Amino acid sequence: MARFCTLCSRSFPTTRAYICHRRNVHRHPKPRPTPTAKDFHPLLTARPCNAQGDFLPPGAPPAPKEGAQDFGPFCDRPSFEFAELVFEKMQVSKADLNQLLHILAAKNVVDGHADHPAIFENADELLETIDAIPFGDTVWRAYKVRYTGAMGPDSPSWMRKTYVIYLRNSLVVAEQLAASEDFDGKFDTRPVAEYNADGDRVYCNFMSGQWAHNEAISEDPNTHGAMLVPIILGADKTTVSVATGHQEYHPVYMSIGNIQNDMRRAHRDSVVPVAFLAIPKADREEADTEAFRIFKKKLYHTSLVHLLEPLRAGMTAPHILRCPDGHFRRAIFDIGPFIADYPEQVYLSGIVSGWCPKCRAFPEDLSHEGPPRFREHTEMLHETFDDNILWDVFGLIRDVKPFTYYFPRADIHDLLSPDILHQLVKGTFKDHVVSWVEDYIKLTAESEREASRILDDIDRWLAAVPPFPGLRRFPQGRNFKQWTGNDSKALMKIYLPAIAGYVPDRMVQCIAALLDFAYLARRSSHTGATLGAMNDILGHFHNLRTIFEEVGVRPEGFSLPRQHSLVHYVRSIKLFGSPNGLCSSITESKHIDAVKRPWRASNRRDAIGQILRTLTRRSKMAAARVEFGRRGMLRGDVFTAALRTAGHDIESDDEEEEDEVFHATERIYILAETLHIPRLHEYMRRFLYDQLEPNAPVAGDIVNIEQCPEISPLTSISVYRHAKATFYAPSELAGPNGMHREIIRCNPRWYGDNARYDTVLVETDSDAIGLEASTVARLRACIAFTYQNVRYECALVEWFEGDGDAPDPATGMWVVRPELDTAGERVWGIIHIDSIIRACHLVGVYGRTALPTDFDYTDSLDAFRRFYVNWYADYHSHEILV
Repeated sequence: MARFCTLCSRSFPTTRAYICHRRNVHRHPKPRPTPTAKDFHPLLTARPCNAQGDFLPPGAPPAPKEGAQDFGPFCDRPSFEFAELVFEKMQVSKADLNQLLHILAAKNVVDGHADHPAIFENADELLETIDAIPFGDTVWRAYKVRYTGAMGPDSPSWMRKTYVIYLRNSLVVAEQLAASEDFDGKFDTRPVAEYNADGDRVYCNFMSGQWAHNEAISEDPNTHGAMLVPIILGADKTTVSVATGHQEYHPVYMSIGNIQNDMRRAHRDSVVPVAFLAIPKADREEADTEAFRIFKKKLYHTSLVHLLEPLRAGMTAPHILRCPDGHFRRAIFDIGPFIADYPEQVYLSGIVSGWCPKCRAFPEDLSHEGPPRFREHTEMLHETFDDNILWDVFGLIRDVKPFTYYFPRADIHDLLSPDILHQLVKGTFKDHVVSWVEDYIKLTAESEREASRILDDIDRWLAAVPPFPGLRRFPQGRNFKQWTGNDSKALMKIYLPAIAGYVPDRMVQCIAALLDFAYLARRSSHTGATLGAMNDILGHFHNLRTIFEEVGVRPEGFSLPRQHSLVHYVRSIKLFGSPNGLCSSITESKHIDAVKRPWRASNRRDAIGQILRTLTRRSKMAAARVEFGRRGMLRGDVFTAALRTAGHDIESDDEEEEDEVFHATERIYILAETLHIPRLHEYMRRFLYDQLEPNAPVAGDIVNIEQCPEISPLTSISVYRHAKATFYAPSELAGPNGMHREIIRCNPRWYGDNARYDTVLVETDSDAIGLEASTVARLRACIAFTYQNVRYECALVEWFEGDGDAPDPATGMWVVRPELDTAGERVWGIIHIDSIIRACHLVGVYGRTALPTDFDYTDSLDAFRRFYVNWYADYHSHEILV
């Protein structure tokens, strides 16, 4: 396929020749706009102070922290790391730990060191040592609560029960979060309005949002120079065992908004459990009564008020906190966003189920955004109208007063954050549109048998998707029962190509619009451009979803609270920054370590007490690791440190581990036979011609082979089984300056089985955007050789070319096909490894063709004639290609 260079008006007969020309002649990538201006809050300036709250002079260093160079209460570093390994990482039971320590003691006896005790005498000694750690100690306290209303002799049993809630001191937790040196460099002390080079505001971490920048507490002169500390909460019920009595727990988690989003998503101690709420139960005849429902909600809000009470004084007068950089600062606490799914949001906001907690749209008309709810208006409604009008007209419950009403400047309607997991992934995508597609197929198929056949075909297409870095496979399609949030996220990546051809194009376009919205919402940073695109795409989705109404799948319309919540996303992003730092997937992932694993390790008797002891010990171990690290006592690995302590000379072992490599020392022609590429020697000569003659009028692909540099077939060549691609992802700020890294495979026996040759994007025009800036190739081998004392690192690739001048009108994805020569054979070539941008994902254009039941997914890239360039394979692909 001929290509034309717009910079020098030269044409090239092949893609490879064009790529070599661009790389050698015009290798000046267009600079990407980066944030260039920051407007920090003029009053909440987070000035460093001393421990008494007196401001320090500018540039003054932080006060030194005390701490001796010892591992107390542990004997030494090996003892600490052994405890960390068996208690935190391996989570060994006491019986197994005693057995392990017994074996270690026996080994000492065999080695003639009977007088040397084992690292711990037994499991009890290890646990007692953990309990003695002086860091991270936040005591759990139990509080008993009872119904205090009027009761009679026939009152239901739930009125007579005593309910227990378990709370940590939220002030101490906030102090520990703020002081953790793990967050140094990832901790924002000041609200900031950030702007990119185009003058467009950037919304990323929580403190970059308008909520923090507009905080009203700054109007108080006593808070000038203070640091705003938003308290982020999240709550979600979880079931630890259905088989043994449907055991449930209701944990509440806490973080602070100063911690940047990537740390909140990844760090185990950036979001911590602070409460276990009571879960009242009633007899069947009383469980659905209005009185019992009101009691449960009142108990819920009373518990949250009690949890946050220690922070109250710091909401109006500064409280001195130590920060990760070692400085003390005057802190002002404020109740920030609350992470919750829809049922929890109903509890939190005091609304009637079916209504929106953020606006007053009627439940039968949730297609659009209604007038906003806000605290002052809600309080006025309660004062003005009776119970029936509150319920029927405004969706409010008279007897439920949200916990935020008890604290200054807190409005629960504003503070409910977007929930990508339950509102977008599990809700609108899986529970709504995926189910509707299945309903459509069953509704329109000629018979139930035909509908089952089509659904089986779709499952086989899902199972046939080629591999891609980080992509979950569906060997049985969607035909399994236990769906997790990660399963739904994985289905989003490959669902569109599987249904194209089986459902109307408008249905495919509707789902594509939803996916585009979801992928934009998930970005780690947003600008006015992305937020405008989200609004446009959401409107497009609303227009297209009527197809489900027209075909009879949704005759009742689309008044669905989780789907309605999407209309509030743009405003919430402006308030709180990227929603991926405030998603319930964060709190749900915490259930594993905070509830489920401790419960499994318990003896099931008084399990909550054992869970709380485990959490306290983990908190102590985590704090100890931070403290020992701050003192510089955890450098290097434990064995090397022990050798150095014993006086041994240790050579540096910091060299980077080499990639797995295969050296074809038998010469080039042997490698050509191994790779089944008889023209390998010719490809290498043509590659060298382009490298050595970048300004030649004739490209290496078509020049007479006699004019190409001669390279001996006996030249040694190295073959690598994978390559590492590092690329710039504009909205992904987790890596240095937005860089992301992935591994691309070209292995003839992946895991000792079938071959895996990934497809990649090769740069063709650094000034273009989307797929027009690159072309698709399949990586067959990564090779390196030396010619005239210059080492060349290259990639042997098969080329793909565009199939049409525009994306597919239904899926919106570009379509490519293998590039063929005049003899109908696939076109190969060698390119410089630097030309590869990153991996990309191809999925066959299936149509309505039925796949054989024994089709192997590893054959997909060889079996189909046309492929979608699947930009939904991951968020970075969507960002680069769309």
